[in-house]
Amino acid sequence: MLSWIIAVAIGAGIAAWLYPRRWVPAALRAIAIALGVALLLDAPAGPRHPLPPLVALDASESWTRDGDTALWNGARRRAQSLTPDSVLLFGDSVLRAPRTPEPADVSTRARALAVRALGAGRPLDLITDGEIDDPAALPGFPAGSRIVVLAHPPVRDVAVVSLDAPRAAVSGDTVELHVGVRADSLATPLGSIRILLGGRVLTSVALDSMPARAERTITVRAPIVGPVGPSVLDAVVTVPGDREARNDTLGMAVDVARAAGAVLASTSPDFDARFVLPVLRGAVELPTRAYYRVAPGQWRQDGSLAPVDERTVKGAMHDAPLAILHGDTSYFGAPRTAMTGSLALIVPSADTTGEWYAIDAPPSPIAGALAGIVWDSLPPITVSPRAPTGEWEALTVARARQYDRRPAIAGGTAQGRRVVVVSASGFWRWQFRGGASADAFVALWGSIFDWLSAERPDPRAAMPADGVVRAGDALRWRRGTAASKDSVVRVVLRRRGTARNDSLTLRFGAGATVAQTDPMPPGVYDVRVIGGAAVLVVNPSRELLPRAGAVRGGPVGGATSFGDQPRLRDMWWSYIALIAALCIEWLLRRRRGLR
Repeated sequence: MLSWIIAVAIGAGIAAWLYPRRWVPAALRAIAIALGVALLLDAPAGPRHPLPPLVALDASESWTRDGDTALWNGARRRAQSLTPDSVLLFGDSVLRAPRTPEPADVSTRARALAVRALGAGRPLDLITDGEIDDPAALPGFPAGSRIVVLAHPPVRDVAVVSLDAPRAAVSGDTVELHVGVRADSLATPLGSIRILLGGRVLTSVALDSMPARAERTITVRAPIVGPVGPSVLDAVVTVPGDREARNDTLGMAVDVARAAGAVLASTSPDFDARFVLPVLRGAVELPTRAYYRVAPGQWRQDGSLAPVDERTVKGAMHDAPLAILHGDTSYFGAPRTAMTGSLALIVPSADTTGEWYAIDAPPSPIAGALAGIVWDSLPPITVSPRAPTGEWEALTVARARQYDRRPAIAGGTAQGRRVVVVSASGFWRWQFRGGASADAFVALWGSIFDWLSAERPDPRAAMPADGVVRAGDALRWRRGTAASKDSVVRVVLRRRGTARNDSLTLRFGAGATVAQTDPMPPGVYDVRVIGGAAVLVVNPSRELLPRAGAVRGGPVGGATSFGDQPRLRDMWWSYIALIAALCIEWLLRRRRGLR
């Protein structure tokens, strides 16, 4: 409309200037000039006709979650009835639908679909079961778009959604596992959760009835009984009337060892020793044992609290590649003589009257992990009178409202092994407060243990970095000591039940310890690399987990769609009208004696 206003204004103005009192030739000249300007601006020649919408069909695996294809077949027929064109499939990507599409995508992402629709300038008719991974992308659809939701019927189903367990354990130890379960749209009766190692049942616990859409985390203690080496740990939920079996099992790889790779011994157990242990197990991914002295000469093993002879504790500390001694650091004699591996000495302070605050992390091998800590937000700690010494200092503390500063953590390398000394206590307050303080606690102790265990004797060139992996997840690989001089590692995988070998090439960048490769189909894979073997468990995709729909049916989108509007340059009559107006004006001028 603006282009026509400009064209008419220019034409009328010039015509009025040329023919102040001759209305007929002025009108003809105004028409000719207005048409010429409108052609230059390619003005619209009619109303906008909206383009037909694109039809997109959700092709994710969630359509088949209850084992019934009726819902998917109905969605496919609905899509074909909405358009004479081919239907777009979206999920992992966007593509034209084949003649007989199958819902096999392991994610439901709509952002790429929005970009395609905006590029075509056409609205979208989107057909889905409502379980979209990125619903925030929907407002970016072109105006006039709509969503058609074909929801799943109510079913009874319980799935294992998470499994938190140590990545490595000592054969014969009892470990603590956290199993997350979720119910679908119907309440479920009593059931059970079984823990299996290498296909053998370790333990079984009861699962109480669950209301619809409920989610719980069950803590299970299980003895690790199995052959030494990499194995598969499974959590299996069983409920009467369960409709979907593919989400009942969640597995991960566990390395079973004869002896512990990391040992913590506390002569004076406190909250620090209690809260540090989970960080130790999560940071080093080594089979870990912990012992607590509960009375003179009496020791208990973490987890089972079984009595342990003091000589056993001393022997475990002596042989461990990573030893953490909390409390009286001279209890077993000179610590640098009594232990042979990397060593962490944690000396609690007996002075509880003074309050010290962490204020800085000086340059050190762990300073990078502490860079984001807001020191002013951390609770106070207590500091021993004797400051630790070493090649570097990791944490500086100061007394409240005073200028007395000293190091609380120091470390270095002595006689070819790494040693860290912590002469403070009360760090548990950071973890107990939660939030940013808890993150600081994990960052501090995790970086200490990671530095101490960086030279652990794992002969494998690479191994899977993540515990639980699902179809659609990128595979992350952690670099091993066998690849310390080589940035390229070849991995050979064989899916159990098949005779075919596949290979991957991992490329670690300069200073990188993690490499990433493309996702793989569900299954258990035996992995062979230089220096040893491992196991990779790829679980079924998250599309098979029960969840409520993230979107509702109806109109959606606010982005401008182009539509189909005729333009003046495409109209043949506009050129004839321009020439005719100029010719008639010329004839009138000649009859009146004008040049």
